[in-house]
Amino acid sequence: MAMPPPAHRPPGPRGHGREIHTLGEFDAALARPGPLAGIRVQSVDLTDRTFALLSASAGGAVFLGCAMEPEAAAKVRADGALVFPPVPDLPFDPYRSRLYTPDELYAGIGETGYASTPDALAYAWFGRTRADGDIFSSMLRSLHDDAVSDALDELLEGKQVVGVMGGHATGRGTEAYAGAVGLGRSLARSGLTVATGGGPGAMEAANLGAYLAPLPDETLPEALAVLSAAPSFAPSVTEWARAAFAVRARWPRGGDSLGIPTWFYGHEPPNAFAGHLAKYFANALREDGLLARSTAGVVFLPGAAGTVQEIFTNATPNYYGSLGAPTPMVLVDRAHWTAHLPAWPLLEALAADRPMAARVALVDSVDEAPAALERLAKA
Repeated sequence: MAMPPPAHRPPGPRGHGREIHTLGEFDAALARPGPLAGIRVQSVDLTDRTFALLSASAGGAVFLGCAMEPEAAAKVRADGALVFPPVPDLPFDPYRSRLYTPDELYAGIGETGYASTPDALAYAWFGRTRADGDIFSSMLRSLHDDAVSDALDELLEGKQVVGVMGGHATGRGTEAYAGAVGLGRSLARSGLTVATGGGPGAMEAANLGAYLAPLPDETLPEALAVLSAAPSFAPSVTEWARAAFAVRARWPRGGDSLGIPTWFYGHEPPNAFAGHLAKYFANALREDGLLARSTAGVVFLPGAAGTVQEIFTNATPNYYGSLGAPTPMVLVDRAHWTAHLPAWPLLEALAADRPMAARVALVDSVDEAPAALERLAKA
């Protein structure tokens, strides 16, 4: 599918050359002549660079969550650097410089089950702190989410992203799930980066489709058969996730895609087929960020309240033109969106006599969605 350039403009410069995310990048900065002024070192373990820090001029640098020996930390502070130390006893890194991976969030699930994984521990921390009024906890969540947004923008720079929205209740082994898998595979094979809400159901299915995109076609029914042994994340997230990791272990060279889940809906675990997971504490940031970054358009599969909200969150900037030219919106399943949850008549009425009218479409089946997306992109 040949797509035109994105209508929405990508974010501005991401601070390349100033942000230090690895020890190798830090060593390269040290090797350049002059002081370290202006660099931002983000969540890098510097305990083995004590001599270098004692020798360098660190005034004007910022160190975010970097482990350092006490004498090194004292020296760079004395130079005039800002030092935000690591926060002990947190189940997440608020200064992280990259997105999550499924292996990171589900670490330990093979041995002890979901309850002891980093994902479950972060949700438990959120549950304890979200309503206690502690400004420190609130600040940590905000730091984390901003760091995730920064890493997300860096990942997606220059990419054409298509969002796939749909309900979390779509079970493995159903026709709807298989259809969403086929959609994700088709979109990924056309060169687009598939982005979803990162959870189960239709979201997992689209990420799975992107994962299967580079693999032979016969892989799809085999993978679906493996997953059908655990059709839902309820009652056991552990068994549901283990089935997904079994698919990944059997076919380890899958394609990449993006998931943007949230701990706000902690009962919805992240799926294991998105290569990158931008997981947020604040659902509003997650929803807006996902849709705003879907520069090649959004496909809306049948869903409930969450998907309805996403339709009109996406429609608002298209209606006002606040982010530039409107991006394509494809609603799938005519009966669902005209009779069961009649979002389409309202969307069509909003679009009337506006530029977005040429960028919205309603189709009967998921098989029609890629062609509709391509057609709208050319309008």
